[in-house]
Amino acid sequence: MCGIAGFCGHTADNQVQIKRMCDNMIYRGPNAEGCWLSPDGTVTLGHRRLSILDLSANGAQPMQSASGRFVISYNGEIYNFKTIRDRLLRDGFIRHFKSTSDTEVILEAFEAYGLNAVKDMKGMFAIALYDKKEKTLHLMRDRAGEKPLYYGMVGGCFVFASDLSCLKAFAGFTGEINREALSAFIRYKSIPQPLTIYRHIYKLLPGQILSIGAPFTTPSFSTYWSARETALYGLSHPFSGSETEARAELKRLLAEAVTGQMISDVPLGAFLSGGIDSPLIVSMMQSLSTERIKTFTIGFEDPKYNEAEYAKDIARHLGTEHTELYISEKDLKAVIPLLPAIYTEPLADPACLPAYLISKLAKTKVTVTLSGDGGDELFCGYGLYRRLEQLWAKYKKLPSAPRKACGLLLQHSPLKYNRKVYNMGEYARVPDAHRLHELFRNEHNLEAHNLVPGIVNPRDYLCGPWIAEDSTLLPDIRQYRHDLYLDTEEIKSAMLYRDQTGFLTDTVLPKVDRAGMFVSLENRIPLLDKDIMAFSWTLPISYKSSGGVDKKILKELLYEYVPKEMLDRPKHGFEVPLPAWLSTGELHEWAGELTLHSRLADDGYFDKKMLNRIWKRFNHDNSNTLLLWYVLQAESWYRFQVMR
Repeated sequence: MCGIAGFCGHTADNQVQIKRMCDNMIYRGPNAEGCWLSPDGTVTLGHRRLSILDLSANGAQPMQSASGRFVISYNGEIYNFKTIRDRLLRDGFIRHFKSTSDTEVILEAFEAYGLNAVKDMKGMFAIALYDKKEKTLHLMRDRAGEKPLYYGMVGGCFVFASDLSCLKAFAGFTGEINREALSAFIRYKSIPQPLTIYRHIYKLLPGQILSIGAPFTTPSFSTYWSARETALYGLSHPFSGSETEARAELKRLLAEAVTGQMISDVPLGAFLSGGIDSPLIVSMMQSLSTERIKTFTIGFEDPKYNEAEYAKDIARHLGTEHTELYISEKDLKAVIPLLPAIYTEPLADPACLPAYLISKLAKTKVTVTLSGDGGDELFCGYGLYRRLEQLWAKYKKLPSAPRKACGLLLQHSPLKYNRKVYNMGEYARVPDAHRLHELFRNEHNLEAHNLVPGIVNPRDYLCGPWIAEDSTLLPDIRQYRHDLYLDTEEIKSAMLYRDQTGFLTDTVLPKVDRAGMFVSLENRIPLLDKDIMAFSWTLPISYKSSGGVDKKILKELLYEYVPKEMLDRPKHGFEVPLPAWLSTGELHEWAGELTLHSRLADDGYFDKKMLNRIWKRFNHDNSNTLLLWYVLQAESWYRFQVMR
């Protein structure tokens, strides 16, 4: 695991520029640094290293291929690199390797098989590959979007990096806020790809290759893996076996994924909750290991949210080496000022708080962890899927025109705002009127389950001007936004797809990556193995969710390792009592100062009158707590990342 950075174009001093960029992400790679400059000075690659495989200098980057044609700066892990290495040796493309690192293997694979080699790579990665012969730079990102990769034009140069703070360090960076991105953040609590919070800076999409050649002004885009094609292929080629046979196949695929992801030359462990996904990953890890797996759990003093006791029971049953840490409300509150530093663009999921704390705990004993993220988005883990399915079943028979008319009426209905107490989980309990408004208005494309209650038009809270983005630096955005929705009569499948291409990539994975990297911890996610993702789409929806049971196939597989009676109980989930926190004491003063004296408003982004209304309404009945929280996260980010 590492951090990468680079640029194409001449500067006053390329080496000074690349060092400044890399110094801004030391936490991503505290063990070593390196840089490479092309002979003509037009391409500069930088690297920060967190040593995981081959801790020697033989694994250092940037690395040149044996022929000298290709240079790579790479962040991530390729879990099947040994298989690729054996193929290279068998095919005679190389006689021996100088290191035991995956970096050298994938570099020689590109030399031997071209860019198509990425199709065979299983892992999480952000790759910068420079072809000296063709004078072309290629950027690649993994299929699920586990590893970040930003790019854009700054000071006349094409720049890229694993971290936005690196691009900020480049000479000529203006830091102009992208109003469309800020608007999207207020609606979704994160900034959807390919946008970033800054104008002219973008996220490379998952499964995509960006190629740019001299004079390095206009990139081209290609796709080596498509979430949409994977989903449509799976739905059209359904698994024909029984649930028992499906469970056996998932077990085989998961064992293969976990085995590959347990390869490490540094201490390794796993996060463990009292739920389903992480216990399944830990169960598989322990069954494949001759040593006790190190597991980590954080507990909460409030028993309403605490699953630590359940996790401890599971750890005891599996025989892991378990570490738990109970955290107080004070501990959680102490993380809030750190959020703008951890997340280099606004991210307002309150689950960021425990994500950082458990990463910090794990880092005291290991450098690599495995987690159960992705289970909800692949196997119907959200109870709201069932509720929206029920709603849609009632009203889908209405003709399109009346349905949209109902949506317009519901848009202004006071029924949407009848809750007075909001917390982190309240978006799952928004009144049906609000859900139906979205269902009717959007023809069941189902963004309804991932919205802040009451926010129909986030632009109401911002002021202009609204400036179009630079289309020469983007792929076909119209097609991409169209592809975010899956045309299927199975509404649960439509929701799964929307979450996999939206909520998972834009909120869940950035939360996990940034929290771990901030403490120099690598987190791996077996459920996002490319073969498991593809297999999940072949499964009948009833294998995932039926009879009121969510994640059915995962639960039944876990029962092979953990007794059912240890798991059959209501899931607590993590909820932050935001209304109580923000209503009194220091946090109330902090919230009032940020809202009423907003720098984003002073600089023409937020509407001051709307911010005043938000604050007054919160103090009146707490009915817009999440909206206030989003504003606070945007404002605190702006003051830390832009104003200081």
